[in-house]
Amino acid sequence: MRFYKVHGLGNDFILVDLFNQEWPPGEDLPAAARRLCHRQFGIGADGLVLIQPSRQADVHMRIINADGSEAEMCGNAIRCVAKYLYERGGMHREEIRVETGAGVMIPRLLTEGGKVKAVRVDMGPPRLERREIPMIGPPGKVVNEPLVLDGQTFYITAVSMGNPHCVLFVPDVEQVDLGGLGPGLEKHPFFPRKTNVEFVQVLNDGEVKVRVWERGAGPTLACGTGACATTVACVLNNHTGRSVHVHLPGGTLFIEWAADGHLYMTGPAEEVFCGEIPCEQTTC
Repeated sequence: MRFYKVHGLGNDFILVDLFNQEWPPGEDLPAAARRLCHRQFGIGADGLVLIQPSRQADVHMRIINADGSEAEMCGNAIRCVAKYLYERGGMHREEIRVETGAGVMIPRLLTEGGKVKAVRVDMGPPRLERREIPMIGPPGKVVNEPLVLDGQTFYITAVSMGNPHCVLFVPDVEQVDLGGLGPGLEKHPFFPRKTNVEFVQVLNDGEVKVRVWERGAGPTLACGTGACATTVACVLNNHTGRSVHVHLPGGTLFIEWAADGHLYMTGPAEEVFCGEIPCEQTTC
């Protein structure tokens, strides 16, 4: 089984192209993701990404988190998929339609000399109604709403970018106990499908600093949908304008909440290496 190790600002993935090879029959996908994503006993990654044929787009992208759960969408992964398809998959075009669990997304490739320098993705409009997050409680938006965890009260803004996000504003993200607070917020009973968590420090009208606890992966160096959710939360709470540079531990994403209501994410994608998974690890 041939794979490519890729990352978007340090949010890394094992990418497997299933157009010219088959996933081994009977191989348990969640178990394989847990094994292959293990940092010591596997290749090591935040998730396993599969590229498959699609009936409604150019390709279908599936994302299996390091814990074996499946994510609806991932902004960093879709940039990596777009770069791979342009440079290795024979899709030499400016736009590529990608089917995801959150609908069809359209990355636009910014190229130079035949290489992808950055990818701009139309991430669609945010979903703000509580039932769309999904989050338990009365109808309406969740903006600066109190949430109690282990006796502490946090004020959260909830956003769905096809996957759930819980955004909290803090004075200094470096002082946040990410490993202590992240798991409890991710699995809070108010979020029936769990949630991603973003801790946000506002720097100015156009810049924020963010640390992320990703659902199913834990702390990651970047999160594309999280950067989009952060921008929406910043605007709803009157912290920034609608164009924001989101500084993450792995680098910076530029997010625009445009007049058409859609969010546009621009950032890099990188290929690190390629290789083959031994047959004994894939039951082939």
